Amino acid sequence: MVSPINAASTYASMAKIANGGVAPSASSLAGANGLKGPSFGSLLESALSNMVQQGKEADSKVVQMAAGKADITDVVTAVAETEVAVETLVSIRNKVISAYEEIFRMPI
Repeated sequence: MVSPINAASTYASMAKIANGGVAPSASSLAGANGLKGPSFGSLLESALSNMVQQGKEADSKVVQMAAGKADITDVVTAVAETEVAVETLVSIRNKVISAYEEIFRMPI
């Protein structure tokens, strides 16, 4: 299960990636009132590509360890980071589905 601290740091990392490596300010994340900020779609797209990249790196570390070229600590760290990224994206997906279902249940 993802702790709130891990989820918050992952969200901050995703926002930083989407913002070109610069930590976003509160006003840049607002997006409303004419302020420009990263869209939810671009934030989700960058998070997904980041997760895929982390998975590839973890796979690479496992192969290196099997060949005797990597340290077990690096492998465990890479796998744990990938696990946190996957759990965060699953959590976001669940929230989006929940919001959609709530909107669907609204009376017209």
